[in-house]
Amino acid sequence: MPVTSRSPRRPLLGLAIVGVAGALTLSACTAPDVFVESPRPNSPTASASASVNPQTDPAKLQIPLDTLPGWTAPTALGGGKFSRGFAPDGTVTWELFNGDNQQIANYTPAGPVAFGDPQTYTKVPGVLTFRGNNYRNAPAYGTADITNKKLEIAWTHDTGDVKAEGSYWAGAGWTGQPLMVNWPQQTKAAMGLDPAQVQDKNFVEVIYPVVDGKVYRMDLATGKDTKPPIDTGFAFKGTGSVDPRGYPLLYSGMGLNENGDVKNGTWRYRIFDLIQNKEVSGWNGTDPSAPRDWGAFDSSALVNAASDTLMEPAENGLIYKVKLNAKFDPAGKTVSVDPQFTKLRYDTGDPNARHGIEGSAAAYRNLMYAPDNDGNIICWDATTMQVVWVFPTGDDTDATIVLENTPDGPFIYTGNEFDKRGEGDNGAKSGPVTFRKINALTGKEVWKWEINAQYNAVNGGMMATPALGFGDVSDLVFVTMARTASEKQGDLVALDKKTGQVVWQRTMGAFSWSSPLLIQGSDGHVYGIQGDSSGLLHLFDPNTGKDFSTLQLEKNIEASPAVYNNMLVVGTYAKKLYGIRIS
Repeated sequence: MPVTSRSPRRPLLGLAIVGVAGALTLSACTAPDVFVESPRPNSPTASASASVNPQTDPAKLQIPLDTLPGWTAPTALGGGKFSRGFAPDGTVTWELFNGDNQQIANYTPAGPVAFGDPQTYTKVPGVLTFRGNNYRNAPAYGTADITNKKLEIAWTHDTGDVKAEGSYWAGAGWTGQPLMVNWPQQTKAAMGLDPAQVQDKNFVEVIYPVVDGKVYRMDLATGKDTKPPIDTGFAFKGTGSVDPRGYPLLYSGMGLNENGDVKNGTWRYRIFDLIQNKEVSGWNGTDPSAPRDWGAFDSSALVNAASDTLMEPAENGLIYKVKLNAKFDPAGKTVSVDPQFTKLRYDTGDPNARHGIEGSAAAYRNLMYAPDNDGNIICWDATTMQVVWVFPTGDDTDATIVLENTPDGPFIYTGNEFDKRGEGDNGAKSGPVTFRKINALTGKEVWKWEINAQYNAVNGGMMATPALGFGDVSDLVFVTMARTASEKQGDLVALDKKTGQVVWQRTMGAFSWSSPLLIQGSDGHVYGIQGDSSGLLHLFDPNTGKDFSTLQLEKNIEASPAVYNNMLVVGTYAKKLYGIRIS
């Protein structure tokens, strides 16, 4: 990603192939994948489900900041500005603005904002945001009956493409995960879905904003349209979010403000009424309060249902806290929002800062976490909107953080990429990228693991969100690193959660920005899915990293898939959305 204030996340295929739509694929390496296996010190002896705290009241979930280990109050700089030091010798400053872009001198929140256990994020079955919930650890919903260990195409749905910012974008790009919703019956009726779909308790709707600027709505079983696509005219690159209360509201922001000859469209974060099937609210990404004029929204929002609050980090360098004032009347078939804004602007003092957040935020109660383009992990309090701690990672960090709560406390898993270090005439062409486990309360590193990655206009390292093991692989975290052994290759690695030691490492013929996911099988075993830049979809054994089977799709899989029971959906650069049955 070039160092400019107006630079989108480039597609996998880079700048050298602009306009060569017919050749947009990466050939898989013909050499066999290389496996390295090591001892597995903490292999689970039994699969046990963690207990779930049903509490969703933010007032009861709120962690008082002064109870955090090593807590010190921030320094008031006057005029509504505050600062706090961070290791090794940095200082972060921040200030808040309201919806009229006026600085807030003394912010008094209307009430607490805090998220519960990830299983309480939504009572609506499905995958309603990127990686499913506030821990970002559930891109698959339900249980799959896996006996043949095969993948087969059940349906395809055509999409479009766009030329923008000197590149070509097609199908679904990074992060580009579909949403899958088993709506309440009254919501389906209010949206005017087919009567058979309204009555069918197993009906699941796929909602997929993609790079041709359209929001596709499809029947998961057939791939047929449930409603006409909503055409906004400008690309979505990230993943949308459906309101977890079962309200027919979709939240999704623009990823590009060009579409062929149409230049410099107005940046928008969009709120869609799925009853009227149109945009009804939102806000402008070109924000006078922002430190950067690139107004894209690649992150996938979290909605705290109990406080009616949406949290959305943006590439313009702001973190938006939005009181939605959402109302849904199923009988009257109406839904509405009236957004009210609080905006956090922070600065870590980097003279070469580009600002901006592309990864989606994770949340542990009132503490929220996101990676930024300057290579920092930022922790802030969702209630007071003050910065709690900062952890510098050493380079641009875009992959969404995954959170885990354990008997030893909450931890986050995150990795950076090889980006800023490779830019410019004197930039390095390769170097180490780092995956870390960090204490979520203190921001202190627990362990790290490194691998070498390449840079040549397209980023190497960690662009894929890690998959957190459960069940018979609950001791492992699964990491996908791009452009490692070469510019075409990548590594899929299983690390021990407690130590960070490699349990197995697979060097693959084609790298990936697509995130791995895990599926709970009805046989009690866990299965893995990984798409790659050659268009190959792998069904693998997460205990060993070896494939059970593969399925060749057309062109590269840059988007991240989602799964509902036995059905997987993902888009590729072939301008197709795929419904894939896992059997």
